[in-house]
Amino acid sequence: MDIGRPTGAASHRLAEPAGEARDDFTIFSALASRLGAEEAFTEGRNEESWLRHLYGLARQRIAAADMDIPDFDAFWREGVTLLPEHVAVKPLLADFRSDPVRFPLTTPSGLIELFSERIASFGYADCPGHAAWLPSQKWLGAPAADRFPLHLISNQPVTKLHSQYDHGSHARDAKIAGREPIRMNPQDATRRGLSSGDIVRVFNDRGACLAGVSVSNDVRPGVVQLSTGAWFDPLEPGMPGSLDKHGNPNVLTPDRGTSALAQGPSAHSCLVEVQAYDGSAPPVTSYQPPPFLRGSQ
Repeated sequence: MDIGRPTGAASHRLAEPAGEARDDFTIFSALASRLGAEEAFTEGRNEESWLRHLYGLARQRIAAADMDIPDFDAFWREGVTLLPEHVAVKPLLADFRSDPVRFPLTTPSGLIELFSERIASFGYADCPGHAAWLPSQKWLGAPAADRFPLHLISNQPVTKLHSQYDHGSHARDAKIAGREPIRMNPQDATRRGLSSGDIVRVFNDRGACLAGVSVSNDVRPGVVQLSTGAWFDPLEPGMPGSLDKHGNPNVLTPDRGTSALAQGPSAHSCLVEVQAYDGSAPPVTSYQPPPFLRGSQ
């Protein structure tokens, strides 16, 4: 049992768990118990109690916006709860704008800060106290572009959800010779003697992977696009830096936070080079299950 979002749908249990299967709440409650923190984790609630509690909190927030939704029992019985289509939204910072003294912001000064003394005091070279554009280490204007002149965009795939169902027929039908497609501008492909359908090695100082070329005017010159989600398939499992045979851009992108202060992902900041793959491309084996080892009697 669960509550699905964003529509507010009741996910009723259709069958009892098979074998020793357990839901997430039961699993993490058991782990918390082993760590001596079961009461702190569950707060004395079971699965249904938590659903009722969370639904109640949502109902309180909705009521604060002068709206109403059914109680939990009615929601669970009907199976879905829909919010009104037209909701009056309070303008941004309305209370602060009407009375800044009574409704200060959570900044040190209580005001809108275009410059932060606190952040500036940290002395981080890559995070000044004001909004600023700082050049990335990996972009077409960086020195590294002399060796890796293509800017890699690793977007979310349209054939699967992240890496889920990468083994499904819809995702596999979109691959080129079993590899994730990499889109290139015709100018970049011609300069490298490449055509649609070719298998290429995409590489930089961090790693390399194989991909199938798709020549397209939908990307600008100097940019290549390789979606995320191809299941990692190293040529030499367990060997750091091994060639990925399938087209997973994680072997190319840097593990670097956005700044010394914020550790978000540095998305779309990766440079690569692309070249034709010489010889026979190794088979993709990421979908093969591991060998079954029978225990000793």
